[in-house]
Amino acid sequence: MSTIYSTKVTAVGGRAGTVTSDDGLLELNLSLPKKLGGKEEATNPEQLFAAGYAACFGNAVIHVTRNKENKIKDDDVVVIATVGMAPNGSGGFGLTVALDVTIAGVDQASAEEIVADAHKACPYSNAVRGNIDVELSVKTRSN
Repeated sequence: MSTIYSTKVTAVGGRAGTVTSDDGLLELNLSLPKKLGGKEEATNPEQLFAAGYAACFGNAVIHVTRNKENKIKDDDVVVIATVGMAPNGSGGFGLTVALDVTIAGVDQASAEEIVADAHKACPYSNAVRGNIDVELSVKTRSN
């Protein structure tokens, strides 16, 4: 596979450290969530993963409708990603993911088909497939 884009981010200090992209556009402090014993003074890796997945999945919805009669526009799709962490039963941890997708201007059956196609196209979905069960919820709204 030929790479069409790549980025590099450096993490220093683990969950209570910092992350910085090589181009300087991303520079964030990290903090452990309160539920994990932290002070929750900054973002955490799960929030960053949820943000990336939600944005990428929304774009996948737009992408899979590009050549269709009912094209989904940027403002017509809202994705809420919920990412959790749970013990995996072997001493480590795994992630849980739920994507709540709302699409404007289409009927429920069309929205479900679009989301299924987006789940096949999205790089995040493809990366986690077989490792993380992704719960998909699809709703529609009028324009």
